[in-house]
Amino acid sequence: MVEIELDGQKVEIAEGCMVMHAAEKAGTYIPHFCYHKKLSIAANCRMCLVEVEKAPKPMPACATPVTQGMVVRTKSDKAIQAQKSVMEFLLINHPLDCPICDQGGECQLQDLAVGYGGTSSRYEEEKRVVFHKDVGPLISMEEMSRCIHCTRCVRFGQEVAGVMELGMIHRGEHSEITTVTGDTIDSELSGNMIDICPVGALTSKPFRYSARTWELSRRKSISPHDSTGANLVVQVKNHKVMRVLPFENEDVNECWIADRDRFSYEALNSAERLTRPMLKQGGVWSEVDWQTALEYIANGLQQIKKDHGANKIGALVSPHSTLEELYLARALVQGLGSNNIDYRLRNAEFATQHGVNWLGCSIASLSALQSVLVVGSNLRKDHPLFAQRVRQAARKGAVVTAIASVVRDWAMPVAHTLVAQSNAWVQALADVAAAVAQAKGVVAPQPQGQAGEVAQAIAQALLSGERKAVLLGNAAAHHAQASNLLALAQWIGENTGATVGYLTEAANTVGAQWVGAMPTAEGLNAAQMLAGGLRCALLLNTEPQWDSAVGAQAVAALGKVDMVITMSPFKANMEFSDVLLPIAPFTETSGSFINAEGRVQSFHAVVKPLGETRPGWKVLRVLGNLLGLSNFDFETSQEILTKAVNVPSGGLLDMSTRRVQAQTLTSPAQAGEPVVASIYQLDGIVRRATSLQLTADARLASGEVPA
Repeated sequence: MVEIELDGQKVEIAEGCMVMHAAEKAGTYIPHFCYHKKLSIAANCRMCLVEVEKAPKPMPACATPVTQGMVVRTKSDKAIQAQKSVMEFLLINHPLDCPICDQGGECQLQDLAVGYGGTSSRYEEEKRVVFHKDVGPLISMEEMSRCIHCTRCVRFGQEVAGVMELGMIHRGEHSEITTVTGDTIDSELSGNMIDICPVGALTSKPFRYSARTWELSRRKSISPHDSTGANLVVQVKNHKVMRVLPFENEDVNECWIADRDRFSYEALNSAERLTRPMLKQGGVWSEVDWQTALEYIANGLQQIKKDHGANKIGALVSPHSTLEELYLARALVQGLGSNNIDYRLRNAEFATQHGVNWLGCSIASLSALQSVLVVGSNLRKDHPLFAQRVRQAARKGAVVTAIASVVRDWAMPVAHTLVAQSNAWVQALADVAAAVAQAKGVVAPQPQGQAGEVAQAIAQALLSGERKAVLLGNAAAHHAQASNLLALAQWIGENTGATVGYLTEAANTVGAQWVGAMPTAEGLNAAQMLAGGLRCALLLNTEPQWDSAVGAQAVAALGKVDMVITMSPFKANMEFSDVLLPIAPFTETSGSFINAEGRVQSFHAVVKPLGETRPGWKVLRVLGNLLGLSNFDFETSQEILTKAVNVPSGGLLDMSTRRVQAQTLTSPAQAGEPVVASIYQLDGIVRRATSLQLTADARLASGEVPA
């Protein structure tokens, strides 16, 4: 530790830290633009100039290392004058368009100009003009004349997103931030560039000119998409979601969110929203009141139970639903006497599971891994924020290895990739296990394993270091031989000291397992239900055509079911449904998600429900009451949460008691290609987000642009 004097205050700070870090620790604010705690130091804005005793001139606080006995003054005349001079320089070419700038009200330049800017400019020449650029549907670069060349966006791309999509060309006054040869910005984390831009050079294209920041109410929420459980700030005006920003949580998403977390809100205000219950009679849809719709469903369920038995009633539920909705859906189905409920619509294997498949370690620990093997995942697109964590580990020297069908660009160095068709992944993992067994002198779990060169390199990486993990992706979870893959992964983990876990697909995949949204031994699984084994199907937040492994075949199968009930925020499944119930999306209901590491995160509604939309848990509770089922007397979502997990919001579930044990290896079955949703097809909200569907990733998935 080094002790310095900062504005007369003694501060102890680790050796190698900068004056800026000492000031942060002391609670002293030093004005800055280019410095950001998550990015490398550039020291090119010079706004953080401070007076250092015995130094001949003011020094940048962000780039001046602390030394023992250093005396720093941040508010002396010399420091203030230097900061004012820099501010004058930055404002020379800055346009006077604050009244129409989207950054107004949250602009660092605007804020600091009040304290350090002059009343008028001495500059009388022509101002620099930078032509606007079209960089895609998410980020606006229409006013690049506002840019102060802090290079935050450039460094973010290089260091966090892993893709240098922006760079600076020319020199001096002619410097310009631009893409390479007019390319678009296609990173799945690109929206974070808007947040870190200290001026109005990069702004949100969907939000552009829609509201002023001071008109917006700010409310906390949780992302309903992937298993990170990113913390959000949802900004609201007139009971309408206008913008979504990250809420900093170092344990979960740090200060970043993925683009699908940021821009998916567009779907919440789309024309596809379902605002009133609807019944189909004689092939014609008509709007009805809630009482009529719920009585129709209750009578239908009772009739089908009487005529065909409760085992002909089933529920297909989405792991993007809240924990409370999943808990009550299971209680409803079981209350009727059925065990047909499943969230695993994309799975190809449905082995009896005792326990919970989860990440196997904390999300934060991904940044500190020394070795990681990723099996069956397009890590960058399936889990952008997990990929960002692993990317930081790779920057620190971690060895990243993979088993995959094709080599994909993860925007990080991947040391070894064992390329094999999906039906050969079990063999590939057995080869790695054989290499581990050979290195340790133990018996391999599968005799047919062959320790090839790549398998040996992966095994060696897992055997070295202390912090390591084997992570199974969405394709591995949906694989026809998922149990075999898990068994081999667990054997490798036990023999290398690596943690083993699933990246898990959806916001509540872990939660769905925890509350038992899966069939017991005598119940039908998702594949069996979609094969036509039901007389009545309840679809909670899911569209089987897009969300299931069978795809379009689900439409034909469900079309033969006597009664299909769809509970969704959108006009979904209209082709084969008999009744539609408008349930609230995550912004209009209270609820909880359990992320990949088992963290329970609750949230409240941020806006009023649209039209006659109702929270899903309330609809299920009322339906349970109409059917005369017991234990459906909940008044709040919090009561359901307490009943389901008894862990407060923000707490971690004890996964040690619910760990899935590897099953006995079965003989290899014929494995088809696992069904995995593309980045902007993951759930109904993302699919309906207009701007996200215009991105390169979305167009590639739809076949509009070549791979």
